[in-house]
Amino acid sequence: MELRRKGASVPSVISFLLASPWANLPITILLFGFFGAKAILLIVCAIGVAIITGFLYQLLDRRGLIEPSGNPHVDKEFSIRKDMRRRLKNYSFTGENLKKSILGVLEGGWSLTKMVLWWLLIGIMMAGFARAFIPTDVFQTYAGPTLLGMLTVLFFATIIEVCSEGSSPLAFEIYRQTGAFGNSFVFLMAGVVTDFTEIGLIWSNIGRKAAIGFL
Repeated sequence: MELRRKGASVPSVISFLLASPWANLPITILLFGFFGAKAILLIVCAIGVAIITGFLYQLLDRRGLIEPSGNPHVDKEFSIRKDMRRRLKNYSFTGENLKKSILGVLEGGWSLTKMVLWWLLIGIMMAGFARAFIPTDVFQTYAGPTLLGMLTVLFFATIIEVCSEGSSPLAFEIYRQTGAFGNSFVFLMAGVVTDFTEIGLIWSNIGRKAAIGFL
């Protein structure tokens, strides 16, 4: 939403919301821990869905079917490379500055850890409950690699309000019990697009048309 307030277009914001849960560093580490090398497929597919959705929103934007993005001021002469060189040139690599930078990174990492850890523990507890009390044949029948399995996973992903960190253990449990890698991907992505917090933010900061399209 801060990107939107800074002038980012609606398609860019929607693409960011779809890609960021599965393309950020903590979740990437979690996915590789659970799925191994197959996590690359999850991340690539999530980014692909985000890009395709962004193009669809651009089409809706051009046709006036969603709230307009507006005409933010764009400095065509701005260069990220030149800006980085300027910042590096103006930065003084003294012991005190490096110490402050390292402490800042550590404080930010600890803050992120505290925020992510609780959701991860909730997801692990839910996955453990599913492993202990739901028979394997029930998993394979109702969440297996079939259309019924995909619809069942989609239904539960819609009603379970767990953030992306908590969704990862549950998605892995689905894959472990059924071998349905596609259903795990559906579970991860459906949790994002049915997140009431994100939908509410889009509704209040962009508009109802964009929020309904996000679903």
